[in-house]
Amino acid sequence: MDTLKINILNPKALKLLQDLAALDLIAIQDQSKTGFQDMLKRLRDKKSDLTLEEITKEVETVRSKRYAK
Repeated sequence: MDTLKINILNPKALKLLQDLAALDLIAIQDQSKTGFQDMLKRLRDKKSDLTLEEITKEVETVRSKRYAK
């Protein structure tokens, strides 16, 4: 099975694709329903108020716990 990303320029093409899907010749998956892309967008939209010092402190804490074993 091959997967393609298609940009539909003419609404008539969408109707043709839907007809092919109705005949079970192709399957249409709506890209807006992908959870990973939504999650990634939400993470990128969040603003972090952490300072560089706070981030460095947290990294050092995690590293010390990891290497203490």
